[in-house]
Amino acid sequence: MIVITGPTACGKTKIAATLACEISGEVVYADSMCVYKKMDIGTAKPAAEARMGVTHHMIDVVYPDETFSAGLYRQMSDPIINNIESRGKIPVLSGGTGFYINAAVYGTEFTSHDDRGIRENLIEFAEREGSERLHALLREADPETAKTLSHKNVRRVARALAFYKSTGQTIFSHNLTESKKPPQKNVFFFILAAERDELYKRINKRVDIMMECGLLEEVKGLLAEGYHGGLVSMQGIGYKELVRHLAGDCSLGDAIEQIKQNTRRYAKRQLTWFKNRPNPGAIIIDSENDPITQIKKIISG
Repeated sequence: MIVITGPTACGKTKIAATLACEISGEVVYADSMCVYKKMDIGTAKPAAEARMGVTHHMIDVVYPDETFSAGLYRQMSDPIINNIESRGKIPVLSGGTGFYINAAVYGTEFTSHDDRGIRENLIEFAEREGSERLHALLREADPETAKTLSHKNVRRVARALAFYKSTGQTIFSHNLTESKKPPQKNVFFFILAAERDELYKRINKRVDIMMECGLLEEVKGLLAEGYHGGLVSMQGIGYKELVRHLAGDCSLGDAIEQIKQNTRRYAKRQLTWFKNRPNPGAIIIDSENDPITQIKKIISG
């Protein structure tokens, strides 16, 4: 298996498709937003031409009002990866969702205990006291996980805090233990790197392109179909800001600036994730210096 990961807008999609095309591989997406159907522009889902004739998996697998998790990702991706290998092809895992990558590479175990009641109570607490107060509780209990989550992501913060309250263990320590497991397969693990200023320029440009391609119309269409802003899927960056705009809470210009700012912050949290969860044997690749040639040289030995 070849893993291509890194922060958002660093070029993972094009590199993974190009590499898979050249080495007879198939791409398996590891992206928590691209799993949703009907959400194409705001998720930067690769269009048909960007897939270069290469089969892409784990895209468009659930509707926006359906629940999805890293555990479900593992259940669905494991047989796909095994099938790719059984046909003599190479699975190229591509994406920036760390939980999904670890699930596929290390076979991360996800606890089956039911803490939904605690989670709902914590969400209600956030509604009463504010998301910053809930995030402060997580910082006290699990500071490492808190670093990777925005206080605005109430459901993820509540989930992490509920895990701690119900098990006495932090999600960070649980995932760290799981990540120390040896990979299930022979894995080449590549992390794409880019200068922060350049990465932020790419992010800003990509948001502008998304708007030109009809992101606002995509959000309007989702709302017209009955998908509302409270759904986990609609809390994705690009969607939640435009939902607020359409509700009259902010101007379109302000919404676009918020999308850019939130995407930059997300990229920063991704970088923190990769820094705090080092993968043995992971190789840093300069995304600006012919990354395909760099990667092919390494995997060819």
